[in-house]
Amino acid sequence: MDEPKYKRVLLKISGEALAGEKHFGLDFGVMGQVADVIKECVEMGVQVGIVIGGGNFWRGVKNGEGYIERTRADHMGMLATAMNCMAMADVLEQKGVDVRVQTALEIKEVAEPYIRARAIRHLEKGRVVIFGCGIGSPFFSTDTAAVLRAAEIGADVILLAKNIDGVYNCDPAKFADAKKFDSITYDDVLAQHLSVMDSTATSLSMDNHIPVLVFALKDPYNIIRALRGEKIGTIVKEA
Repeated sequence: MDEPKYKRVLLKISGEALAGEKHFGLDFGVMGQVADVIKECVEMGVQVGIVIGGGNFWRGVKNGEGYIERTRADHMGMLATAMNCMAMADVLEQKGVDVRVQTALEIKEVAEPYIRARAIRHLEKGRVVIFGCGIGSPFFSTDTAAVLRAAEIGADVILLAKNIDGVYNCDPAKFADAKKFDSITYDDVLAQHLSVMDSTATSLSMDNHIPVLVFALKDPYNIIRALRGEKIGTIVKEA
């Protein structure tokens, strides 16, 4: 097997991706495929941290707007991510992967509180660490949480698994002539207002010099291809 390009990674998975074609809730077929690939990553010797979104159950801004105060709506979104984290942990454990869930909100009956040193120790022991509840504060996305956790654990790269196969200059679903970038700088992403991550997450990754590899999760094996350094998706990095 090829030597992995990265030793420690932060994998960001959207909640919608875990819903599959149902677009709501959990598709255990999809989750099983993702878990198989994560298991292979661990067997390659790669240390894997994961942040999962909660949009398959609740999106704070979108679902709560006009009905629920923003802070409370965001806290509901954090709880949605916790459900996804527990479900993903269970699927991984069924496949023999050693997993720990850590949450930014204290839910001590079902998960460890997020402690950086403990998370790193888990990674060093070959355990997958799943980070839930965002950063524990409203007004910040799970993309920002992914970048923050990546910086804290010293990840070599952020693997941003999305429903689209890279970064485009415009929406490829609306414009047939949309151009896909193989590589783009953080500055260009911000200047062109491209939909990679929100601006806070992009700025944080730029400030901490963490490259972001954007690719489609439709084929979960893309995660392995990314680790091997194959040309896939779009890499967002410094000039």
